Amino acid sequence: MEMEGIEHRTVAVNGIAMHVAFKGSSGSPMVLLLHGFPELWYSWRHQMAGLAALGYRAVAPDLRGFGDTDAPASASGYTCLSVVGDLVALLDAVAKGGEKVFVVGHDWGAIVAWHLCLFRPDRVKALVNLSVPFTPRNPARKPLESLRAAYGEDYYICRFQEPREMEAEFAQIGTRRVLEEFLTIRNPDQLFLPKGKGFGHPTDDLIVLPSWLTNEDIDYYASKYEKTGFTGGFNYYRALDLNWELTAPWNGARIRVPAKFMVGDLDLTYNSPGAKDFIHKGGLKKYVPFLEDVVVMEGVAHFIHEERPQEVTQHIHDFFQMF
Repeated sequence: MEMEGIEHRTVAVNGIAMHVAFKGSSGSPMVLLLHGFPELWYSWRHQMAGLAALGYRAVAPDLRGFGDTDAPASASGYTCLSVVGDLVALLDAVAKGGEKVFVVGHDWGAIVAWHLCLFRPDRVKALVNLSVPFTPRNPARKPLESLRAAYGEDYYICRFQEPREMEAEFAQIGTRRVLEEFLTIRNPDQLFLPKGKGFGHPTDDLIVLPSWLTNEDIDYYASKYEKTGFTGGFNYYRALDLNWELTAPWNGARIRVPAKFMVGDLDLTYNSPGAKDFIHKGGLKKYVPFLEDVVVMEGVAHFIHEERPQEVTQHIHDFFQMF
């Protein structure tokens, strides 16, 4: 039922062809939904149905490098400047007369959404971000240097850096299995992927899918990732240091858009060192001064919008209807 009435289009944006899914009446208030890794527009299927029923027009692109959107070959094409550039061009194409839109992001989509609000607050009415809080730029040290110092070379972001290395390991594990591993993570500890050891257990161990994730969902994700591979997703991580260099002009800048932040208490992002203090003791509010609400969902892991779809959709609506 949720997939009924979803319209798919290819939109020319910022030098690439972007696949975009739409649901809801034209002319309704627009909600731009930005997915993370390793996901696609499809991760918003529940919110698209729920938001359309509540009177919004939901717009969910495959971000560059994912799904049916073009994937530039070089990691240098995956900075927040390029990805936000794609979204501004998308809004120019689909939002009437440059109207401000509502934005919801998850995981990498949340990082992109924070930057969209940082670079172009004139295009955003209000923001709900899931899972990943805004991280202020540290002028003293590049991100990868900080991550290596904190977690070591086996930390998943560090492992994603070397071109072709994790692609080869994931090919050995198998696309479907990799997706099942990521999408069913419930361990709040940080994720390590030691060389040649995959996710730390035999690849023939049975993975039982949770009630909110079906074999059909995995089929859809796998059908796309088998065509594209994981390089597009990895390139966001490979561009972290370049991002840091290019965003120097925004050092110390605040995000001046009304915002709400939601996270599961089992999310590995929420349980990373210092995250809870930053979120709850004024750090996030300092950099996002119009932060109106922080919601922590108990017993929920990283894929909060899929695990608790109706609650998340209701939270999104409750916030956006204030505007």
